[in-house]
Amino acid sequence: QVQLVESGGGLVQAGGSLRLSCVASGRTVSRYHMGWFRQAPGKEREFVASIKWSGSSTYYADSVKGRFTISRDNVKNTVYLQMSSLRTEETAVYYCAAGAVQYYSGSASRESDFPSWGQGTQVTVSS
Repeated sequence: QVQLVESGGGLVQAGGSLRLSCVASGRTVSRYHMGWFRQAPGKEREFVASIKWSGSSTYYADSVKGRFTISRDNVKNTVYLQMSSLRTEETAVYYCAAGAVQYYSGSASRESDFPSWGQGTQVTVSS
């Protein structure tokens, strides 16, 4: 069983940047796709970005394309989400998630693609 711990959340002004980190422990995640989701107050959790086990392919929600970048360091067992040009409506709890199918070749964006989840980190974007 993998444990995921997110960090890097906080308060930022609109237009600012934040970098989220997700450290995995319990098993290596280097063979699994990883993702970021977020849940705003009163809304359902939504897909933000995902990355293949190799890091060779990344996928983004349309709303964050060009502003967010997902990356991974398989040596450190860590996934990152660099967020730029943040908007107030992106205030949410951001969750890291890990897949369970080794060397998955598809594009993972559904919650069901990610059986393991972290506790989340709060990102608040002020106007």
